[in-house]
Amino acid sequence: MLETNIHPTAIISPTATLEEGVKVGPYSLIGEDVHIGRGTVIHAHVQIEKWTTIGEECEIFFGATIGNESKDLKYGGWRSYVKIGNRNTLREYVSISRSTFEEGFTIVGDNNLLMNWVNLAHDTIVGNRTIMANFVSLAGHVVIEDDVRLGAHAALHQYVRVGKMAMAGGFSKIVQDIPPFMLSAGQPARVRSLNRIGIRTSRINPLSQLTDETLAALKKAFRILFRSGLPLKHAVARVKEELDANPEVEYLLEFIGTSKRGIGFSQPNRILSG
Repeated sequence: MLETNIHPTAIISPTATLEEGVKVGPYSLIGEDVHIGRGTVIHAHVQIEKWTTIGEECEIFFGATIGNESKDLKYGGWRSYVKIGNRNTLREYVSISRSTFEEGFTIVGDNNLLMNWVNLAHDTIVGNRTIMANFVSLAGHVVIEDDVRLGAHAALHQYVRVGKMAMAGGFSKIVQDIPPFMLSAGQPARVRSLNRIGIRTSRINPLSQLTDETLAALKKAFRILFRSGLPLKHAVARVKEELDANPEVEYLLEFIGTSKRGIGFSQPNRILSG
């Protein structure tokens, strides 16, 4: 049985629920209706505000503020939530805001690493096994899929989506969607190449499960979509014509086809939509 350890200077609401093995450091504040899962460690001077749920075996470092009120001017003080999964590491001064909407959620999945000063605004959705380097900032309603890597100081506009196994370089200004499996960088960010290293090292799709045929298909799809100079609608049609059915390529095309903010291309004067 894990022993719960609460520092005497910590202030914990009587309506908060802490499972066995939770540790809370000096001067940390845990608000009403907070739930903290088994074995999670809360270091000193952490603030976890009301209606926040944190999973098992997480570690939250000095100065983090989790579940703070949405900064959206539409927010009226009603009940909304932050929900964080299991085995996440939130380093110093990470900030995560509640949803703007009544009974809405800001969500973080499992096994993520958020480094110093990462900010997740209201209604963001973060998948699993992501890494966000220092000072990454996500505006409201951003969606980050599984196994994404975001470089230091990357800033993401509202409603941007970043597809699975994609990567954004440091100091990127991201105002359009980054498709899955792609490497994007710049101000504004543009697709630069296939994220080959990320694909091969991803924990969700390790090399032992990634066939040579799939990698070859993604490489060919990248060349047609981002290097052929074709209008996007025509490039997508060409990929469908020339490549055999492949679930990863099909997901890439689906992501592009459902993009609302458009896709950033590195080629000048490229037609960005159909």
